Amino acid sequence: MRQRNAAKLLVINPAREVLLFRFQHKGDALDGSDHWAAPGGGLEAGETFEAAAVRELLEETGLRVDNVGACVTERSFSMMLPSGETVWSVERYFVVHTQDTQLSREGWTADEMRVMTDHKWWSVAELQSTTQTVWPERLIEMLGKA
Repeated sequence: MRQRNAAKLLVINPAREVLLFRFQHKGDALDGSDHWAAPGGGLEAGETFEAAAVRELLEETGLRVDNVGACVTERSFSMMLPSGETVWSVERYFVVHTQDTQLSREGWTADEMRVMTDHKWWSVAELQSTTQTVWPERLIEMLGKA
């Protein structure tokens, strides 16, 4: 099984809410999947987790930072990609505090435009009470470290 390294971001606004994107899959191997998840994505060849986090933040949100600091947590698990390939996913999470809550979709790929259907700034109370699927499953615990 191929390993897929990914940098993920806990983007936190002044109200201490975390940014999540809604992913709704149609017409791919994850057809029918509907969940909320932190921004981020796979590393490019030769890229560090930290550099990927800076790049992914800009591409997915339009927010620009020079660096992301230290990884706050890592998780590994088996995951199916929209292509149908199953990979061993290694995700490292980085915290970014932002004053700017206006996002840009300018850097999105065609696949992101198709699958990422919404975004929302979530409070811990909203995360505790939601019945919707939110990834990662220990997000509230992770936010405690942010």
